[in-house]
This record gives sequence, structure tokens and C-alpha cells, in this order.
Amino acid sequence: LGVQTLIEAAKKHAVKLFYQISTDEVYGDLPPGNFAKESDPLSPSSPYSAAKAAGDLLVLSYARTFDLPVIISRCTNNYGPYQYPEKMLPLFITNILRGEKIPVYGDGQQIRDWLHVSDHCRAIDLLVARGQRGAVYNIGANHQPEHTNLEIADLLLQELGAEPTVIKHVADRLGHDRRYAVDVQRIQSLGWKPVVPFAPGIRQTVAWYVQHPAWWKPLINH
Repeated sequence: LGVQTLIEAAKKHAVKLFYQISTDEVYGDLPPGNFAKESDPLSPSSPYSAAKAAGDLLVLSYARTFDLPVIISRCTNNYGPYQYPEKMLPLFITNILRGEKIPVYGDGQQIRDWLHVSDHCRAIDLLVARGQRGAVYNIGANHQPEHTNLEIADLLLQELGAEPTVIKHVADRLGHDRRYAVDVQRIQSLGWKPVVPFAPGIRQTVAWYVQHPAWWKPLINH
């Protein structure tokens, strides 16, 4: 309903571009070795991803029916500074810094593709300037090897000098997909590629939260 309200306003006021930021979750769970292409069928698993998929289809319908200039991008998991502490990486980091347990869903073998927020911002800037109107673009890092959530947790423990005993396995989320991964050839054809390597990016992110407790502590204690 939010997308419908916004895109109807965009049509009414003849905006130059309606940019829909979507998610790789719309493709659903992918087996190892598979990477979703923009043309693949959408197969969302959760109410959230179903709503995002519905928003994407609505945006594309306005492009076709009303010739509205639109672009949709589907990005993988972001990380970096200023990410709200409820998200996985800042939650784990800030919990470790506060001496709290870090909750790992299920067996922790879920796989996500982690993209530094600065690389995502560069991709958006490029697509606004040079992206094909009416097109969908995947954005992702495609790090190899892929990292499970449990491996991410272990990496954060190493960076912060914490013991594995702070990991607490909790009940898995309902409808929790095991793996997301996207094919990024379309946006790469425009000259984009991620420039922040995974390990240095994680270290920089950890350092940022260590150095900025005045930013995140009020959000946790609110």
C-alpha cells in the first residue's frame, strides 16, 4: 500500500524517475551454486518478501501501463556504519560489547551475501544516472567463499576478542530461507563492481561501533 501511494503520486506529478529499492528475498530460497537472475520467477517465502515482490510488480505495471520511468534494484544484505542495532551484524557487535549473548537462529547455516553500504550507494547512484528505465537490477558482492551466519558470528568474536560461549542458538525464524544469492552481470555491464573487500569491511564496521557507543547506546536503551 505504501508503494501504491508513492507511485500514484509519482504518476500524478510526472516524476522523472521512480526508484524502487527491493530485496534479494523476493527470489526465495536458492540451492548452493544457483544465482537468481532478474528475469527469474519471484518466489517469496515470508509476508515481508511477498509484500516487496508485490511492490515490484506494481511498479513494473505502472511502467508498462502509464509509461512511468522506473528502475528496480534488488540488493543483498547491507552492512556498515549507522546500521540500526536490530540488524544482525550491529546486533551481534553491540551485544558482544555489552557482554550480552548473541542470538543465532537455528543451526546458523543460513547464507547471505554481504555488501558494504558504500558499494550499494555507488550502485544506486550509477543506476539513477545510467540505468535503463523499466529495468530491474540485482546488486550484490558475490563473495567467495560464501559465509554462513555462524561463521560471521565467529569472525566478530575474533575481532572483539570474545569467547564462543557468548553464542546462543535460538529457535529459527518461521519460513527462514537458507540461502540468498543474485546474479549481478547486468549492473556489472554498466561498469559497477563492489570495491570494499569482505574482511576489511567487517573490521572497519566493528571498529566504527566500538568508537561510536554514543550513537548506538541510546537506540538500544530506548
